Amino acid sequence: MGNDNNNLLFSQEEMERMEPNSLFNPDNQHKPLICLGMTFDSEDARREYFREELRKKLPELKQIEGFPIGEDDDIINLSDPPYYTACPNPWLNDFIEQWEKEKVVLEKEGKRITDFEVNKPYASDVSEGKRNPIYDCHSYHTKVPHPAIMRYIMHYTQPGDTILDGFCGTGMTGVAASMCEHPENNIKTIIEKEFKLLNEPIKWGKRNAILSDLSPVATLISANYNSPETQDNVIKKISEKISSYEQKFKWMYTTNHQQGIVGTINYTVWSDVFICPNCGQEYVFYHVAVNSDTNEIYTDYPCPHCSSLISKKKSQKSMESYYDSLLNKVCQIQKKEPVLINYSIGKSTYTKVPDDNDLNTIKQVLESLNSIKLLSDRMIEGSESRRNDKQGITHVHQFYFPRTLIIFNELFKIADSKEFLFLLNSQLINLSKLNRYRPGKSFPYNPLSGTLYIGSQVSEANVFTALKNKCKKMSVAFSLLNANNITGVVSATNFNIKNNSIDYIFTDPPFGSNFFYSELNFIQEYWIKVKTNNKEEAIECSSQKKTVFDYQSIMTNCLREYYRVLKPNKWITIEFSNTSAAVWNSIQQAIKNAGFIIASVAALDKQQGSFKAIMTTTAVKQDLVITCYKPSDELLMTIDKSTNLGNSAMDFVEQLLIHLPVHIEKNKSTAAIIERSPKILYDRLISYYIQHDYPIPMDAHEFQKELRDRYIERDGMFFTVTQAVEYEEKKKTAPEFVSLGIIISDEASGIQWLKNQLRNKPMAYNEFSNEWMQATNGLRKNDILPELKQILEENFIEMEGGKWRLPNIQDDVDKEALRTKSLLREFKKYVEAASKPKAKIKEARVEALRAGFKQCYIDKDFETIVLVGNKIPQNLRDEDEILLQFYDIAVNKI
Repeated sequence: MGNDNNNLLFSQEEMERMEPNSLFNPDNQHKPLICLGMTFDSEDARREYFREELRKKLPELKQIEGFPIGEDDDIINLSDPPYYTACPNPWLNDFIEQWEKEKVVLEKEGKRITDFEVNKPYASDVSEGKRNPIYDCHSYHTKVPHPAIMRYIMHYTQPGDTILDGFCGTGMTGVAASMCEHPENNIKTIIEKEFKLLNEPIKWGKRNAILSDLSPVATLISANYNSPETQDNVIKKISEKISSYEQKFKWMYTTNHQQGIVGTINYTVWSDVFICPNCGQEYVFYHVAVNSDTNEIYTDYPCPHCSSLISKKKSQKSMESYYDSLLNKVCQIQKKEPVLINYSIGKSTYTKVPDDNDLNTIKQVLESLNSIKLLSDRMIEGSESRRNDKQGITHVHQFYFPRTLIIFNELFKIADSKEFLFLLNSQLINLSKLNRYRPGKSFPYNPLSGTLYIGSQVSEANVFTALKNKCKKMSVAFSLLNANNITGVVSATNFNIKNNSIDYIFTDPPFGSNFFYSELNFIQEYWIKVKTNNKEEAIECSSQKKTVFDYQSIMTNCLREYYRVLKPNKWITIEFSNTSAAVWNSIQQAIKNAGFIIASVAALDKQQGSFKAIMTTTAVKQDLVITCYKPSDELLMTIDKSTNLGNSAMDFVEQLLIHLPVHIEKNKSTAAIIERSPKILYDRLISYYIQHDYPIPMDAHEFQKELRDRYIERDGMFFTVTQAVEYEEKKKTAPEFVSLGIIISDEASGIQWLKNQLRNKPMAYNEFSNEWMQATNGLRKNDILPELKQILEENFIEMEGGKWRLPNIQDDVDKEALRTKSLLREFKKYVEAASKPKAKIKEARVEALRAGFKQCYIDKDFETIVLVGNKIPQNLRDEDEILLQFYDIAVNKI
């Protein structure tokens, strides 16, 4: 190919343009820099000093939860301290102290105010696409686009504030924080327009971020996104090294065209070989199942030997033995054959069937593999990480074809910067056997996200083409970045940060069993030689022997740590997505256990679902954003010292109402705010009191009476006097009121559905009975729903003429008392049934269980809660927020 500029990642002209801006330019090489109050001659001097300091601190840091698995030297070499450490970062409190001092300067400059306070959550739903240069630069299992996070940061913080994300992933929270100082013009225009419509002030300016994660590879990516601007000269040096190695391994990607003309291979397609279930003969999947004219892949197809109609599902894998030089033993692996080569000559692209010369090149590459020295790790225990064992792919190196493995082995040896490691890491999955070949698709890299699935057709892409293309994207993305955020590897159960230090938290925690992060990251972490310590990984996973309760327990510990470091009366935003009601309840329970108060739940549409979200019919298409606040010290003291439980309860409600959104407009209509409904307000009150081991201050009908006496009701929601005025004013601009659509999943939601039906006028039984039957199709399994007539008699008033109406306050008191007695009688039957040896309660009325669990809590009879909770169907217990809350507390009490 020669040594012309076409072989370089950038042309000579492009590289010359990079030179003047570089800190590595001789003119700037010895420019002094200050870090944590110390002056250094260069970045190298700063790095080496803090690396030695980090080495001294390692023995102490190893005692902190989440310390990664790796040799000391590998951890030190991967780190760029004090900004990035591949272990717990010991300088976090030093940075926070420095940032607090900077706030004073910002206040003097008029860029922030001393008594800044946010009383209402960011109540607007957010929709933000993923397609931007920063987001596309490096893939990961889950990411929130940074422009989406910017909205929350702009609402909850002001310049100089410190933001924390303990599940940082690729560090988009830090990117969003830094972008608040110098936003891209299009993003700035959009956000300013949105905030103007919301009557929100704009507070552009620098925010500081602390980012951590259990995963070393995630924090490596995060550190690259959140470091001071990467100089073009760094990318130029990486470009030169890659081009040099491209020349060295040029022969591996050369193929004959015609008449002595050679081309450069873009990718080689490998196909699985199967055995026909009827005749026992081998066949190549690609040759019999793929229509090369239409690019259709057949589910059923005729055997090329016996013509019987067969399928991949019914066929047996053809296994072959080979000597694995890295493992030094004979292994078996599913047989794959090269079936297609895509190559280029200049700007023209061609395809061909591999010829003898191509097969000979593959053979030579395999022989070259025998000479390399590389210790390969066994994939860790796990359903995802070991899903390919049956194919004979048990170790990391077996995920790569010999060509790719040899080249990566060489390039990782010379990767001498976090930017170089970022580049290589960004293509580790795309260039593995996880890269499916999809006929007719022009996009070259098609691994499935969130899984280590290897398809029957695999595309072995050209390593150097992939790296050169990615390097150009990396240059564009990095040109937009310039931050001084701090990154470290640590469990979110112990940040090693002082109490009440953080101004705002945005976090995107693991979603139960959605993704097995430590398993999915194992291949990439093998290459950087530092791996996740998954002991404290918040996950529901059978291979780690972690149930949904273990997940809840770990998440509770994480959220308690968040609570500890967050300043009082400050906010936390939790982005969450899961299809499981049990996991959803677990995260809500963990939030409450930690001490936070939930203020709102809104939607975050990332406009592109994951593989699981797209393929699962029950998947939540939009992520949820749970907004919570840490109660003020004054409220905690009021409740703790109060001798009047009723008054302290309403103090709680007062502060809760103040922190709820006042008006939400959707599609030019006023939308109901469910958090302001009496049921949710009461649930929040009871939840907070039992989590803090306070006596339950009042029953539901007493609460509703107090609510109506003290506050103003509008459209079934309650407001303070000033909020009611604000609500009425804002509603004038969107007068049509849209109540929340209710799906009847249990008796409580059924009662609310009936209240909505009867809110405007009394109705006869036959006027809504048919709709009732349709609405109850979503009833939870094993939950006994009483007959409609019984629910009406227990909760509503029958008028003369057979019409039903909503009860008034006194009716409500009487009805509630009678209903509670009836429910407790029913609960007593469940207690009797549960007391019998080996008894199991196959179905139960959830409302009776709720009433019984609540009474047991009041009576401090925690044994009965656990007894019944262990005998009812698990889905009823785990999928009901109230039952799970009482059960969880009772388990801890005994």
